[in-house]
Amino acid sequence: MYKKILVPVALDHRPNTAKALEVAQKLLSEGGQIIAVHAMEPVPGYVAHYIPEDQIKAGQEAAKAALVAELGGVKGVKTELIHGPAGAAIVEYADNHDVDCIIVASHKPGLQDYFLGSTAARVVRHAKCAVHVVR
Repeated sequence: MYKKILVPVALDHRPNTAKALEVAQKLLSEGGQIIAVHAMEPVPGYVAHYIPEDQIKAGQEAAKAALVAELGGVKGVKTELIHGPAGAAIVEYADNHDVDCIIVASHKPGLQDYFLGSTAARVVRHAKCAVHVVR
């Protein structure tokens, strides 16, 4: 069905990551690729000045390890860290890497989502490829 599937993983929320990966595996064409990404917000410049560079690098390595652990041993999934606000970074990554499907897990919307919009809603509105939302 799909040749390149992107599965965003929010390490601080972890809604339905396993379910999103299960759906991705079912929708993947033979010889296709699943890419799990975690979007890291950039450290503001006024703060980054006071944080040692090795500490920022250690944080990125810890996030990468947590992403791999979150996959729960699922084989054949490429992992990447992307940078920027989650919704925009996911859509930009998909556009730049010829992704033909995004499978994003979502939580049950609350009142705050109607005013601010969740990451899943932003991806659905702006992605140029197919988007499956898993709850």
